[in-house]
Amino acid sequence: MTKVRTSGVCASEIHFQIEDGCIKQVEFIGGCPGNAIGLSNMLIGQPITEVVEKLRDVKCGGKNTSCPSQLAKALESHL
Repeated sequence: MTKVRTSGVCASEIHFQIEDGCIKQVEFIGGCPGNAIGLSNMLIGQPITEVVEKLRDVKCGGKNTSCPSQLAKALESHL
């Protein structure tokens, strides 16, 4: 399980596991529970290349980042 600290978002960490180039598990620590759980469930089994492409530039409110974009940033190191 990979654990990354986030920056500029409500979630303090993101934990994820990659297997064969796909997301096996994702957990956001903190943040909006319903959104985090929903997003996590939708990402299971998805190729990390597609997830990074879709989530890289997601913004939250007036912020330049979001929990999804922080996950994309962390996943890029696995490409």
